[in-house]
Amino acid sequence: MSRVSAIVVGTGSMARHHIKNILSMRNTKLVGFVEVSEHSIQAVQALYSEAGKRCPPFYVSIKDLVKAQGAADTAFIVTPHSYHLENALDCMKAGMDVFLEKPMVINGQEAKRMIRARDRYQRLLVVAFPGSLSPTIQKAKELINKGEIGRVTSISANVYQGWKRGTVGTWRQVPEISGGGFLFDTGSHMINTVVDIAQQDVKHVMALMDNCGTPVEINSTISGMFADGSMFSLAGAGDSLHCSSEVLVIGDQGTIRTGIWGERLEIKKAKGSDFKPVKTRRSKGVWEQFIRVRSGKQENPCPPEIGLRFAKLMDMIRKSADTGKKVTSRISKKT
Repeated sequence: MSRVSAIVVGTGSMARHHIKNILSMRNTKLVGFVEVSEHSIQAVQALYSEAGKRCPPFYVSIKDLVKAQGAADTAFIVTPHSYHLENALDCMKAGMDVFLEKPMVINGQEAKRMIRARDRYQRLLVVAFPGSLSPTIQKAKELINKGEIGRVTSISANVYQGWKRGTVGTWRQVPEISGGGFLFDTGSHMINTVVDIAQQDVKHVMALMDNCGTPVEINSTISGMFADGSMFSLAGAGDSLHCSSEVLVIGDQGTIRTGIWGERLEIKKAKGSDFKPVKTRRSKGVWEQFIRVRSGKQENPCPPEIGLRFAKLMDMIRKSADTGKKVTSRISKKT
């Protein structure tokens, strides 16, 4: 696999987690960063110092970076949610393939603009949903498609985290920048993984949300129906002491159990039996999966069309929560 050059746009705590992982990979050379926070700049420089490596330069904008050193092969965008669209457009226009942190954009209208830009500039665009990129979730879909648990009748999922407490005073609780609260942030993994496993669009949605005294939603519960009539239920609790998740895919001949990030995979088929682990290919993380896609080793499991599907569903969820009514989609075709 040939080595690719990459820039990282936004170097906050999540980006630094990715940067640390990328530094251990021989297939990627980080050549520049876009960041305006001095704290984040110093934190990245400390990572390089600890690794005994020379830190690439920092720029205040994508345009400044490209003007100074030219476009890299790829860009990893890890900025606050409301900046994703503009950042991705700038990178694709400059000729870079884009790996974009979740959620892809704020709403369905922005998602459609992203797809048009991808087509216009003819660049690879992958959304960094760990679930969709995980070999575990891909294996779960394979088992379902082979009929290992029969006809899927229902999917239930939950995620909980000390999100409310941990995001006080940050952009994540500013709706104009974040686009939403716990459900739109950590909970986006749950929503995306469930619809990815179902491999179809949502027909009906009912949602309840509680902001718990903050400007954004903290606790949410959603129930709905897929296009084929199977049901789903989702619960997001952002006011917890711990962080964990579970997804149960219930079929008439068995059950699959996994997590919203693809952190495990188990199957239960015979009556009265216990769940048994399913072996899957190991992964070094989302960047490794992006490089596999870019090198042609696998198809893109999370193109912007997946981001559009998620955005449309979030629009439905918000409308239901705002109106207190069931929301029905006009789209009922399989994705």
